[in-house]
This record gives sequence, structure tokens and C-alpha cells, in this order.
Amino acid sequence: MDAAPEFSEEALEAGRLLFAGKAEFVLGVASLSGLPPSDRAEVCFAGRSNVGKSSLINALTGRAKLARSSAEPGRTRELNYFAIGDEGKLFLVDLPGFGYAKVSKTQTAAWTRLIKSYLRGRPSLRRVFLLVDARRGGLMDTDEEVMNLMDGAAVTYQVVLTKVDKVPKAEVEKTVAKITDKLKKRGAAHPVVRMTSAEKGFGIPELRAEIAGLAALG
Repeated sequence: MDAAPEFSEEALEAGRLLFAGKAEFVLGVASLSGLPPSDRAEVCFAGRSNVGKSSLINALTGRAKLARSSAEPGRTRELNYFAIGDEGKLFLVDLPGFGYAKVSKTQTAAWTRLIKSYLRGRPSLRRVFLLVDARRGGLMDTDEEVMNLMDGAAVTYQVVLTKVDKVPKAEVEKTVAKITDKLKKRGAAHPVVRMTSAEKGFGIPELRAEIAGLAALG
């Protein structure tokens, strides 16, 4: 399977250089008052619990343990900020997973309020990468609920399929076509669905290039 659209060699190299620089955890934010200054571009990763956010962040940065992976749904309980690139040029934000299985309704409601407030009021947020497990064959109701929120907040978002190495190529292509068709009806959605495998490294250079382009916007 081929990633599309193709990036120039210069764009791919910019992505490689960005993530070859420093990558470090900065802080976990449990309330809006704890957010760092909006003094640089930031992107964030959203998705259901166990969609592979931590694994993808680790693959992008080439650091096996930068973001913690866990089999326990809802392990990420804050907005986790990572500084990427020399001089921390970019913030990468790992949002709490949604579709939690083992937390209270009160905790889920608190996380949901935090995420909504963050998405609506963060001027430095360049794009939300909505991660979707390729094995599910398409968007789930919870994915579409988050998309509705981002459409309403006019926050640009892009779907990134994870774990494509676990699914036959033909099935992945069907899933991409299905999701792409749905994105045409959503004003805030980026039209290109990215395909990735943190385990095999597929699509990682292209996603780095995509993020580096956003970082260059300042």
C-alpha cells in the first residue's frame, strides 16, 4: 500500500530532522489553568483507548519509552505535553483516550469537559490527528462524536489509521475509501487519511513530514 499524497524529499527530510532532535515529556495538564503558554505550534493526538497513540508517538520520535503504553484503558488521564525538536520547536499533545472502559462516569465527564475546552480555546493548535484502529474497519460512533465536536469548534483534524500491518491491504483500502467518503461531508476535516504502522514503521516518515509542515507555520 502506498501513502498519499507523496511528499518531496525536502519535506521528508524536514520531518526526519524535526523528530531527530530532542523529544521530551514536559508536563501533564489536568485543568485549563495548567496549560503552557501558546508560544509555539502544537498538534495533538486523539483516539479511543488502546488505539495505539503511545506507540505512534514513540515511533515518530524513535524513542521506545517516551510515551507510556498500557493495556489498561484510560491510562492517559491528562493532556500530556511533549516538546519536539531542538529548542522545543513544537508541542505534541497526547489527549486522554475516549471510550474508556474502567473509569467512573464522573472521571469520564471531567476528561470530556477538559478536552472540549482545550479544543475550542487553544490558538496554537494547528491540527488534531484522530487515530483510528484499522482493524475496526471504519469510524466508530465515539470517533464521529469527537469529529462533530471539532467541526463545531472549527478545529482542523486528520484521520490516521493505526496498525495497518494487522489488516490485509485490500481491507485497509476499503476502510480508507469509506472514511474518505465520510470526510467529504465534514467542513473541518483534512481530506487525506494517513495509514501507519508503529510496529513496522509504515507511514511514519510521511506523518513526520506532515507535522513538520505544520510546525513551520509557527
